[in-house]
Amino acid sequence: MGITKERIVCAAIAVFAALLISGCGDKPPPNLVNSPEDASGRFIGAISGSPSERLAGELGTARVFSSGEELMAHLKVGTIDCVIMENSTAIELVSDTAGVRILSEALLEHDLRFAVAKENSELLAAVNSALLALNDNGTLNGLRDRYFAGKSYTYTPPEDVVPRPGFLSLAVPPDSPPYSYKDADGEFFGLDIDIARAVCDYLGVELRIVEYDARELVTAVWFGKADLSLGWLPSEGEELINISEPYASMVHVIIVRR
Repeated sequence: MGITKERIVCAAIAVFAALLISGCGDKPPPNLVNSPEDASGRFIGAISGSPSERLAGELGTARVFSSGEELMAHLKVGTIDCVIMENSTAIELVSDTAGVRILSEALLEHDLRFAVAKENSELLAAVNSALLALNDNGTLNGLRDRYFAGKSYTYTPPEDVVPRPGFLSLAVPPDSPPYSYKDADGEFFGLDIDIARAVCDYLGVELRIVEYDARELVTAVWFGKADLSLGWLPSEGEELINISEPYASMVHVIIVRR
């Protein structure tokens, strides 16, 4: 059987795909991103569904992928100019990938905390106690990795907690993925939902979700319309509410080619 034109074309496509995946072939373009300011208007990679996806879209043109390994492959061959990622995940990924580095200047730093009413010091102490236990048993780290790094993690509720009567209400927005969002059936999902549910499981009480606009989370707790809210709370809100210890300290960095 002879070599047809179609076979030659297919072989050429296969070779091109192999070169793209391996990072071999043509030399990638030089790195032009040496500061967060340089990322403006660029093609920026991020994990699909992570907070970095929104940051990438605000800075330039976001190109999302399901894994860090995919991001590094595309960065190395130049189909994206840089990558935005949470710092601890970025450090782990870069240490296993030749030819890339993390910029020394962080793109964004902030803490995620619970908000509790000023007069409810007992609840604040209980939430902080639960967060300490969830940090020690790996739950907080597992949930952060699931939403920020695309890693597999399954939360298992504790079996030795004595249920208590009552519930805690949580104010969250319905449109802030990956922190809190609704699916097609109207069910709430997200990091904040899972963290709050784990805290309530530890305390032995039911979690009830109350939908609020993101701009009204602090006032919802302040006026007693919800027991808790979560997220990146404004510093001025501390005059109105108490805030817990962080359940996630977020540092977003930029990865570039060397």
